[in-house]
Amino acid sequence: MDGVPEIATVQTGLLHVFIQHTSASLTINENADPDVRVDFETAMNHAVPESLPYVHTLEGRDDMPAHVKASMMGASVQIPVGGGRLLLGVWQGIYLCEHRNHGGSRRLVLTLTGDAVKHS
Repeated sequence: MDGVPEIATVQTGLLHVFIQHTSASLTINENADPDVRVDFETAMNHAVPESLPYVHTLEGRDDMPAHVKASMMGASVQIPVGGGRLLLGVWQGIYLCEHRNHGGSRRLVLTLTGDAVKHS
């Protein structure tokens, strides 16, 4: 993971990724075929449509559905680390799911814990 070079120093550990927002979420899913992301968004929009009679609408009609989707999916993921790399499955990737139609910048907090790689 280019953004966290310290992963290379961990023999056995855990990377915790947390998003500091209430209208975006994190999840792990299939990352090889871009059609999965399209279908994923279609399914989420079907499950939580903008057309419901929401009361919280001051920030736009996409805001409350974004909060619901973010709560359904979650604000964090944990990935095991081994041998200096993330131990994601062959097809897995970390998704930052933007639930607003025009979301802004997002902040993540990454916490890496574990035992250092042993050098001989």
